Amino acid sequence: MHKVACALLHLLMVFRLPKNELIFPDPALADEDGLLAIGGDLSVERLLLAYKSGIFPWFSDNDPICWYAPHERCVIYPSKVKITKSMSQVLKKRIFTITSNTRFEEVITNCAEIDRKDQPGTWITEAMQKAYINLHKNGYAKSVEVLQNNELVGGLYGVEINQVFCGESMFSRVSNASKAAMIALCKANAYTLIDCQLPNDHLMSLGAEMISRKEYLEILHQRAF
Repeated sequence: MHKVACALLHLLMVFRLPKNELIFPDPALADEDGLLAIGGDLSVERLLLAYKSGIFPWFSDNDPICWYAPHERCVIYPSKVKITKSMSQVLKKRIFTITSNTRFEEVITNCAEIDRKDQPGTWITEAMQKAYINLHKNGYAKSVEVLQNNELVGGLYGVEINQVFCGESMFSRVSNASKAAMIALCKANAYTLIDCQLPNDHLMSLGAEMISRKEYLEILHQRAF
């Protein structure tokens, strides 16, 4: 079957969210790739309901809004973050200045524009950028900025739910900048868990591991250390 036809058939098999009702299906009903539903909108209310349910949006331009709830979650426990000897030396030399929530819009713009290996284009569409900037203005989306000579060279952003930081994306324009951002986030002692959503080599080198959806939701719904 043609790839396009397969993709359309795949979308037809998932839940379509009603436009006038703020609901999501049970995350356990997601398909093997984690795709749970399509449609809805990117309002603050729907995004917060999604994150509180262990669901996040992920789609490209010209696609419907797709909502995912992976069966396994890539996470970093802050106390287990890996800092190599070379990275420890970088931090000791203080070549970076690290701030929080001072340049959110610049961070998300850089995350959208940075070239990524084997990834043409970006899933951080203009609609997604506007939605998360709105979340930030409402106090829910946070950022970490890495500066060098007062220039933004790295950072990350995500959504804060209870004691979990739901990471969305990170970028680095100089070596080690995104690692410095993640380490700073872990060392801030503000979260019990950093949700990285999906694994990659970069995250695994920082100590990321896979946990079940059930375990992730249990941690997500805890309200205090």
